[in-house]
Amino acid sequence: MAPDVLHSWTFKVLGIGFLALLMLIPLSQVQGLIGERNGLREKAVASIANGWGGQQWLGGPVISVPKQVRVATNTGWVTRESTEIILPDRLDITATLAPEIRKYGIYDAPVYTSEIKLSGSFLTRDIAGLAEAETTYRWERAELRVPVGDVRGLRRISSLHVADEDYAFGPSDGGVGNVSAIAVAMDPTKYKNDRIAFEFDLTLAGTQVLDFLPLARVTDVSMRSPWPNPSFDGAFLPDKRNIHASGFESHWQVLDLNRPFGQRWQQDAQSSTFVTSATFGVSLYEPASLYQQNERAGKYGVLFVALTFVAFFLFEVLKKLRVHPVQYLLVGVALMTFYVVLLALSEQIGFAWAYGAASIAVVTMIGSYAAAILRAWRAGALMAGMLALVYALLYGLVVSEQYSLLMGAIALLAVVAALMHLTRKVDWYAAANLGAASTKFSQQVG
Repeated sequence: MAPDVLHSWTFKVLGIGFLALLMLIPLSQVQGLIGERNGLREKAVASIANGWGGQQWLGGPVISVPKQVRVATNTGWVTRESTEIILPDRLDITATLAPEIRKYGIYDAPVYTSEIKLSGSFLTRDIAGLAEAETTYRWERAELRVPVGDVRGLRRISSLHVADEDYAFGPSDGGVGNVSAIAVAMDPTKYKNDRIAFEFDLTLAGTQVLDFLPLARVTDVSMRSPWPNPSFDGAFLPDKRNIHASGFESHWQVLDLNRPFGQRWQQDAQSSTFVTSATFGVSLYEPASLYQQNERAGKYGVLFVALTFVAFFLFEVLKKLRVHPVQYLLVGVALMTFYVVLLALSEQIGFAWAYGAASIAVVTMIGSYAAAILRAWRAGALMAGMLALVYALLYGLVVSEQYSLLMGAIALLAVVAALMHLTRKVDWYAAANLGAASTKFSQQVG
């Protein structure tokens, strides 16, 4: 192959493009490392939840009544046993959520302790209306069950006050849907008023999520917390909310018409799915978590390499220099070390400080290397400044959740425009005279 072909700009550009694509290999390894460390964090969060209390689901008390049903079959009558669940007419929940950060090794997770008051009432006619042919209700074995997602998180619970009587809660052999429960043995048929009022309060601990079950004709939930970044999720969003720097207040009201189930059902495998499908509540959201930020930074890795290689290439084109492919490769490897250093440091000192330290180290390293291979300290300083600007741009893209795409698109457009402007007078068909370039560059830049 002729020397002019080997040293043509076209061949050089193709070689640089190949080296940039080659950097996808270490980038994929870095992304895999981020996923592995995030998996370790999730295990740590699970360990915190095991000791503190996991994701919580909470509902008001429901009446569970064992029943026996005589069913005609081909061989005669058989008796089948099941449990009927009856929901209250109204449920009011007031919750104050106190968050904190718990650590497990180098990992941490937001947990909370919540003071919750529940009150409401059953309608006597809903209970008296249970009358089915060939069905016997065992009211002497009835219970008031309160669904709690993770009973390990119960720190305190008061007595259940019904009418003028108090009942002590105990464990329950059954649940509500597929949610575990605590229970009080009570026969509701002994109350003769139109409404059977109840109230109690509890202290509940959990990790990251607190959800509620709309187990009443009207479920009214009010919550407040000093956590500044709530994520409202589930089947229903709050009808009122106020989010500010010192916390949030929120309110939900859910009607029986909004739910995928009625006021009573038979506790069986089918009911285990539709009950939890109607949950709603709040998550202690951490905006752009550590590993999300690292993953986001890695996604721009190829763009970083390409921009840095383009900067070196512009020195070659505009100043008639020669930079060897091995030197391009070493610069690419230096850029890849940024992501490993960023991940390792961010687990120890936080993302912002780690980003600053890693970017300063890489900018200094590449800037000094550029000054050496281009034989001019001004060229190295210019390269370091360009790289610092790119890192500053990347930080903005990583930490900005709402406008990262817009910022990235504008930045890319600006880079392309700058490249077109700087190379507008370059004759790409002309063979590059790359020999004796270093001396000429030293005279022009040094």
